[in-house]
Amino acid sequence: MIENIDRFFTKRFLIVKKGEEMFLKDEDKKFVREKLSEMSDKVKIVFFTQQLECSFCKETHQLLEELTGLSDKLSLETYNFQIDKKIAEEYGVNKIPAVVLLRKDGTDTGIKFYGIPSGYEFSSLLEDIIDTANEDHGFSGDILKDIESIDKPIHIQVFITPTCPYCPSAVRTAHRLALANKNITADMVETTEFPYLSQKYSIRGVPKSVINEKWSLEGAVPEQMFLEKINESLK
Repeated sequence: MIENIDRFFTKRFLIVKKGEEMFLKDEDKKFVREKLSEMSDKVKIVFFTQQLECSFCKETHQLLEELTGLSDKLSLETYNFQIDKKIAEEYGVNKIPAVVLLRKDGTDTGIKFYGIPSGYEFSSLLEDIIDTANEDHGFSGDILKDIESIDKPIHIQVFITPTCPYCPSAVRTAHRLALANKNITADMVETTEFPYLSQKYSIRGVPKSVINEKWSLEGAVPEQMFLEKINESLK
């Protein structure tokens, strides 16, 4: 987890007030650049946006441009959600703003961020990038064997808010599961940007993780409990 995370948009209103200003201050850029130096290989960020009817698309784009400018191992590819519909479909993107992480060979990690990865979720984005670059999901032993044995599609949606200090743990577990098994896809969903989804899945508190539409977990639960719920959804 990133230290001094309160610098990174912990308050959502700061994003709105900043307007055209740079999101990352010089001292923050230095810290992020040092974190990104842990990358052993390249990672491509694919971003889907549009000019109208998209909360925080502009701000998310600016944030990603600043971020990718801090490492020559990071690149940014931007698409218009309406014009580039086929590309969006290829990556399974169905709402915006959307961020997708690709491995060095261009394959999809299954990791997505829907909504601006601000506040505490900026740390999730950074750590996901480093894990992707290093091909390191962090699982081992029996739990890894159980994860690798999953042979059916699993879709995880983790609902968060930027000011929730417990949400990154749930997001990171879901994203690491996606890195460990190609049958798993995992989305961070910023609750306030997608109110219709919050209503659909009865989001009353965060983090809440929804698995294959019908099963759910509340809170930042241990990895084993997360995996048990996934296995339950497969029965």
